[in-house]
Amino acid sequence: MKIYKISKDTPIEKLFDKIGVIKEGGAILQKKAKINLIYIKDLKSPAANILKQDALSLGADLAVPKNCVTCRDEFVEAVLIASDSQLLQLSIKEKSQPFGLKELAKNLRDFTSKKKKKTQIMGVLNANSDSFFSKSRFSANSAQKKIEDMIEEGADIIDIGGVSSRPGSVGVSEEEEFERVKDIINVVSKFKFYEKIKFSLDSYSPLSLRYALDSGFSIVNDITALENDEVAKLASNYNATVVLMHKLGSTKEMQKEPKYENVILDIDAFFKQRVEKAQSYGIKDIVLDVGIGFGKTLEHNLLLLQNLEHFLYFNYPLLVGASRKSMINMIIPSAVKDRLPGTLAVHLEAKRKGASIIRVHDVKEHFQAFKVQDEILEAF
Repeated sequence: MKIYKISKDTPIEKLFDKIGVIKEGGAILQKKAKINLIYIKDLKSPAANILKQDALSLGADLAVPKNCVTCRDEFVEAVLIASDSQLLQLSIKEKSQPFGLKELAKNLRDFTSKKKKKTQIMGVLNANSDSFFSKSRFSANSAQKKIEDMIEEGADIIDIGGVSSRPGSVGVSEEEEFERVKDIINVVSKFKFYEKIKFSLDSYSPLSLRYALDSGFSIVNDITALENDEVAKLASNYNATVVLMHKLGSTKEMQKEPKYENVILDIDAFFKQRVEKAQSYGIKDIVLDVGIGFGKTLEHNLLLLQNLEHFLYFNYPLLVGASRKSMINMIIPSAVKDRLPGTLAVHLEAKRKGASIIRVHDVKEHFQAFKVQDEILEAF
């Protein structure tokens, strides 16, 4: 007999097929193979004691403070350790329990593993002169060649923007933004590039968005997450995909000591509210972007990347855009032009954690890195 330990990232379905597990049995075993860590805040002490016993009865467990059993504190924090199968069983058990466990039961099923979607590369093309990365800036004359290059290099989406959203930046008028992006939008329309890949406009201006959507664009990348009702109406009327991004305050002020009670839970609450708004306008295709660098400290950014899988329960694609951002410089001092290695490290991890759209300045390098990572993760 010979044995070896396999990676937790091994594609379990393929592995079971290889050794001859029947399909029905494999489906059951897959739910047992993935262990989830669920952080629970403001859990009533009696509820924690009940949940721990129920978890133990299923072979799962709940990490609680040492004085939890005496109910010394009214509320505690806890970490539930359970497989997908155990979460499903707990979601049934806790339905009949008091102390807020009924509400918890509704959420546990949502946190079972979601099937990850194929990762798409969103290339960046800026039509403004103040974007923080100079090599992403293009005029209409140079845009055609850059678009052709990005398509050839493996881009699935190209995101065009006319206004910088870097920290400290100041917006421009709708008319000024339109003048910046109009000619590049015309290039996309003239050469029908939208028939080859998808195009997105990084904007919250109804004027520019209407023109883009009339010209073959299909994605509204709104850093205000539908703050403007007119943008919501437009997106709905054109059946456009909408990217809902989280940011804290205005771009001018967002990096001045950003604070959260809990960055994961605060952004979760924000997404719930904005998704509800999008749905109320009839918008069906939604993408969620946690907004790396938009009103976040380095610690906030790292926590979001580490816990990106949390947001998969919304069952919408997740977008991450950390390309050459200052968080890399905070970890290891580096100029914008030297941040590609750090960018690839961040984006490879984001992809592994479930991001299905990665917004990048360097399409070719990301396409190669993602292809190699896929081959490693799919090996068995």
